[in-house]
Amino acid sequence: MEVNEDPGPIDSHVLYDQDNHVSSAIWDGQERGVLRCHEHTSMLDQWKLTPIQIKLVEKAGFGYLRLLPPMSLDNALIAALVERWRRETNTFHLTVGEMTITLEDVVLLLGLAIDGEPVIGPISAPSSVCEKLLGRVPDDLNGGMVKLTWLKEFFSECPEDAPPEEIERCTRAYLLYLVGSTIFSTTTGNKVPVMYLPLFENFEKAGKFAWGAGALAFLYRALGNASLKSQSTISGCLTLVQCWSYSRLNVGQPKFNQEPYIDSFPYVLKWRGKSCTRTKCNVLSYRKALDSLNASDVHWLPYKDMDYTTIPEDIKSSLILRASRTMLLCFDKAERHLPDRCLRQFGMHQTIPKDIERWERKSRIVDHGIDLIGKMDLAVKQWSERWHTIAKGVDIVDEDRYMQWYQKITRKFIGRVTSSLESEYQRTVTAMREIASIADLVSTEGLDSYNTELLNGVKSIVHKCLTEQIDETSKEKMTKKGNRKRRQKDHLCVEYE
Repeated sequence: MEVNEDPGPIDSHVLYDQDNHVSSAIWDGQERGVLRCHEHTSMLDQWKLTPIQIKLVEKAGFGYLRLLPPMSLDNALIAALVERWRRETNTFHLTVGEMTITLEDVVLLLGLAIDGEPVIGPISAPSSVCEKLLGRVPDDLNGGMVKLTWLKEFFSECPEDAPPEEIERCTRAYLLYLVGSTIFSTTTGNKVPVMYLPLFENFEKAGKFAWGAGALAFLYRALGNASLKSQSTISGCLTLVQCWSYSRLNVGQPKFNQEPYIDSFPYVLKWRGKSCTRTKCNVLSYRKALDSLNASDVHWLPYKDMDYTTIPEDIKSSLILRASRTMLLCFDKAERHLPDRCLRQFGMHQTIPKDIERWERKSRIVDHGIDLIGKMDLAVKQWSERWHTIAKGVDIVDEDRYMQWYQKITRKFIGRVTSSLESEYQRTVTAMREIASIADLVSTEGLDSYNTELLNGVKSIVHKCLTEQIDETSKEKMTKKGNRKRRQKDHLCVEYE
């Protein structure tokens, strides 16, 4: 039996795009299963950097990001979180109120600068950029993007006695690979736009960009796109999303096999590799956990017990920007950072936040020779005022009033509450979708004929089962629809009699 309580929003002036959100499709029984997650941290340790290269990487502002540990992504957890992400507010709408990934999370988890120049620059012809800054041009530059495998093939091992020009070229290639694998990963899965490369021409100037703010702008846009019911993939720094969830929510957290690395910076190192065991669930299980989340399940201030002496002084001095109500930029992407919607994450009482103007995200075509700074002057101006727009809390607040307001404007439930039999059926179908998704991602390249046949057999069986389930569900819907029409006809006949 289903519980058909209105999931909201009752007042749609905040979540005005509900019809396009994935939660609408899920409520109507259209499960999409796990998202295909695109991030490639597993290959980063295959680059052999010389001591000189490491110094250049640090000078460019990526000394900590290069320490990012290879992490097995929990696609189901990420998919369940995305179901609660709203691009109207750039926040997760949870049962306890709004929460989000803030500038504080980026700087402390990844060690990326959140103060500095906006990540934006002129767009030049990709082939000329590669020739000038890498010394060679790939055969395939479709869409102004270069394959990560090409960068790794030609630049991952720089001889220690290489001339300075060659060292700089190899280091630029590494930096492009690094951002393309992590903070600026795309849904293509294995390519990175060449437009970032000119930002690495001068390593000292590269270190003056607010890479953390750029990473968050990119991630906000990726989360927003993935929250639409028409999408099935997600990109951006998903390690950040996963570790944010681990740090703040009692949902899907791994168990530590030893004392966590609380004295290491950046704090993402706490969750590295073999130090903890992850027990993964399916999307439905995570959704249920998020639908029943209590205030006691939330760590509002997860970094307060961390060792602040490990944080570099320049990062400490910029931490006040964690609560800046500003515009974040990453080339053609401009996204709002709205800390006043999640004040409890900064140790403040939550008040009813200011109304936000509706804004349409325009997809700007990034052509060669375009001056993006000129086209995005308003967003750049807002970023330049970031130090003057710090959110402040108030001493006395009735948070019950906030929650009463919040219950009216939010989406309270993602999935319907169903009987145990229906839930088991949904879990089975969801599990099969996840198996099918994983099987489709596995390449047969390098497999012998026996294992290739086994893999193809698994794909065939799972897809056949899913097809049969879909056909059966369609028949049931047609039967219910027919029964409904017959009841309506019988009712009309009784009235006329």
